[in-house]
Amino acid sequence: MNPMTENKMQKIDAASAQAQSADLMAANIAQLRALFPELLTEGPNGVSVNVDVLKSLVGDKTVTDADEKYGLNWHGKRQARRLALTPSTGTLIPCPEESVDWDTTQNLMIEGDNLEVLKLLQKSYAGKVKLIYIDPPYNTGKDFVYPDNFQDSIKNYLELTGQVEGARKISSNTESSGRFHTDWLNMIYPRLKIARDLLKDDGVIFLSIDEKEVARLRVALDEIFGEENFVSNLVWRSRTSISDDQEVSLNHNHTLIYSRRKEALEYHGDPLDESEYDNPDTDARGAWKLVPLDANKPGGNTMYPIQNPKTGVEYLPPIGRSWAINPEEFQRLFDDGRIKFGKSNDAAPKKKLYLKERLTAGETRTSSSVLIDAGTTKDGTEECSAIMGSKGVFDYPKPTSLISRLIQYGSSANDKTTVLDFFAGSGTTGHATWLRSAIDGRSRRFILVQLPEPLDPEDVNQRVAAKFCDKLGKPRNIAELTKERLRRAGAAIKADSMFGDIDTGFRVFRLNTSNIRAWNPDPVNLDQSLFSHQDHLLEGRTEPDVLHELLLKLGLDLCVPIARHHVAGKYLYSVGGGVLIACLATHIEAADVEAVAQGIAAWHKEQSPAGDTTCVFRDSAFADDVAKTNMAAILAQNGIVNVRSL
Repeated sequence: MNPMTENKMQKIDAASAQAQSADLMAANIAQLRALFPELLTEGPNGVSVNVDVLKSLVGDKTVTDADEKYGLNWHGKRQARRLALTPSTGTLIPCPEESVDWDTTQNLMIEGDNLEVLKLLQKSYAGKVKLIYIDPPYNTGKDFVYPDNFQDSIKNYLELTGQVEGARKISSNTESSGRFHTDWLNMIYPRLKIARDLLKDDGVIFLSIDEKEVARLRVALDEIFGEENFVSNLVWRSRTSISDDQEVSLNHNHTLIYSRRKEALEYHGDPLDESEYDNPDTDARGAWKLVPLDANKPGGNTMYPIQNPKTGVEYLPPIGRSWAINPEEFQRLFDDGRIKFGKSNDAAPKKKLYLKERLTAGETRTSSSVLIDAGTTKDGTEECSAIMGSKGVFDYPKPTSLISRLIQYGSSANDKTTVLDFFAGSGTTGHATWLRSAIDGRSRRFILVQLPEPLDPEDVNQRVAAKFCDKLGKPRNIAELTKERLRRAGAAIKADSMFGDIDTGFRVFRLNTSNIRAWNPDPVNLDQSLFSHQDHLLEGRTEPDVLHELLLKLGLDLCVPIARHHVAGKYLYSVGGGVLIACLATHIEAADVEAVAQGIAAWHKEQSPAGDTTCVFRDSAFADDVAKTNMAAILAQNGIVNVRSL
C-alpha cells in the first residue's frame, strides 16, 4: 500500500500531556478562563492573572496580598502549594506476582511516595472517590519520616527508600529543630490539596490526629476544603488504661471529618438499636416503636386539629411547632392502623415506626461525636498479632472496628464505594473495608498507598518488624508488611463462610520513573545521547509496564478489564472493551504492517466499543516512517483515527 501522508501517527514523548499526570494548574486556569476570560492575560512567563481585573470583578476590599490576614501561615506554604500543582513524571509498575486475584480484583495496593501516587491517580480517579480515611504520621518529635527536598520527587523517593545508590538519610522531626510544626505542615498540606480533587461531590474525608497538631490541621483543612464543609470532630477513646507520666492522661484521639460539598453529603449514622422496638399488639408488620407527629419546620397545611375518634379530644401541635404531615397523609396512616392515641387527654397522637421498614431502607440513627465503643489501640494490636502470628510487627494500629464504623458513616447506600487510604500503614483500612462490606452487603473497593519506608533491625522499635520481613524473605520495609497483612486477612475472610462472596484480592503496583525516556543529553557525548534516545522507552520495561502507564495517563481505571490477542506474531492488548488497543511489540517489519493493522481492525469491529478508540504502538518498533504511515492509514480506513506512538 502507498503511504498516505494525510494519516499521521502522533508521537507521545516525555513532554506530551499524554505522558504526564494531570496538570492541576492548567485545569485551574481553564476553569478561570471559562468563568472569567477577562481575568487572564499574557505575561512574561505565559498566562497570568490580572489583579486589577480581579479587583474590578469582586471589589477592591476582597483582594489582598497583605501579611495581616486571618489564616494559618508558615515558612514553605507557598512552595507546598506549588508542589501540589506540579505534575508527576513517574508511573506505576504492575506487580502481579505480589498480588492476590490479579485478574478479577478491583482493589489496589500501591507502594510509593503518596504525594507522587496521588498525582498519578488524578486522571483516572478524580471525582470518583467516595471516602478517604488517613492516619498520617503524628508529629511526635521522632520517627517522622519525610524527604529532604523535592527537586526531583521520583529520584528523591527512590533514594529515600534505598532503591538506588546514594540513599538519603531519613530524618526525624525533632522539636529542637525550630521547624517542628512547619515541616509537618509542609508534608501534609500538598497531599491534602491533591486528595480533595479525588473526592466525589458527595465525598467525605476522615483524618485521625492527636492533640499536638489537631488545631493546625483543622485550620489547614478549613482552607483546603472550606470552613463550611466541616462536618464534625469525632473523639475516639483510644485507650482505657491511665498513664501517670503527664498531668492529664491522654486517652483519646481526634478524627476530623470534612466533606467535598456539605450540601451533597450522604452521611450514615450508627446501626439502629433494635432493643427500642417491640410488638405488644402482635402487629403483622413486626416490631415497632412510637414517634411524635410534630416537627419544627412548618410547611403546607400542617396546623390542623387532630381528633381522637374514641374520646373526641382534639389536639394541636405544641406551641412553636407544627405537624410533620398534612391531613391527607395523617388519614392514610390512621386508616392503615399506624396512629396511636395515648390514654390521657393530654397525650398527643404518635405514629408507629416499624423496625423492618427502617432496616430495609438502610436507615441508621444519628451518631455521637464521642466514640467509646469502637475498640482501642490495644484491640488493634491484638488483632494484628493474631493475623500476623507475631507480636510487635505494628505499633499501636487502629482496630478494624473503628475504621469499619467510619466506613459505614461515609459509604454510599447504592453506588459502589471507593475507599482511599494514602497512609495505609498496617493495612487496617483495607481489612476493615472487606469486613464492613461483609456485614452490610454493600459493594466497596479500596485504594491503599504506603511508602516502602526501610526498617532497621538495629532499631529497637523496628527490630521485630524487620525480622518478620526476613522471615518472609521480603525486603525490610513497611509496605511489605502492609501487603502481607492484606494477604492473611483476605485469606481468613475467604475461609469463613459467614462472610459470603467478598472480593478479597488486590492488585499491587510500585512507583517508579516513567517508562518514557526523558531527553537528558550528555553535552560531552552528544552523538551517543542521540543514538540512545532513538527508543523513547526505557530499556528493561515490559509490555505490561508500558500498558499500565497508558491506563494512568489516558485516565483509565487500573483495574479495567484487559484482553490479550495474538496477531501476526504480535500481542495485542484491548483495554475496557476496545477503548484502548495497544501493540507494544519491539519490532514491526514493513511486511507485518498489513497483517497487524487488519488484525487490529477485525478485533476492534468484533468488540464494537461505544466511544472512540485510541491505538498505541512503540515508535521504535517500525522499520521506517513509511511503515508507520501505512499503519495509520489502514487503521483510519477502518474507523480508528486516534493512533499514537511512544
